[in-house]
Amino acid sequence: MSTPSPTLEDTTATCCSTGVEVPLSDARAAVLAHTYAAVADPVRLKLLSLIAAAGELCSCDMTDPLGKSQPTVSHHTKILSEAGLIVGDKRGRWVYWSVVPAQEAFVRQVLDA
Repeated sequence: MSTPSPTLEDTTATCCSTGVEVPLSDARAAVLAHTYAAVADPVRLKLLSLIAAAGELCSCDMTDPLGKSQPTVSHHTKILSEAGLIVGDKRGRWVYWSVVPAQEAFVRQVLDA
């Protein structure tokens, strides 16, 4: 005896409960991909955690904890900044970085994962 095949109504009830009401637009998908690519690097994650923990951190204070040169730190802060995760405030020859207030919840979620 064979089991009846499920109908369309039977399968939609179980397979479509993703919790996503509207699929991503192409523009939103591009923004998210850019943001996740920015944090998909161990040096940038550590840099982001240093900034988040301090509240504000000078570029000059990142080289030792990261074990990286100033040009490398600048490269990584640029990527995080372009992704809209951190913002710099130039004071003299140094830049002081902080997490963009609108991104604090996202940064916390990434760092707590």
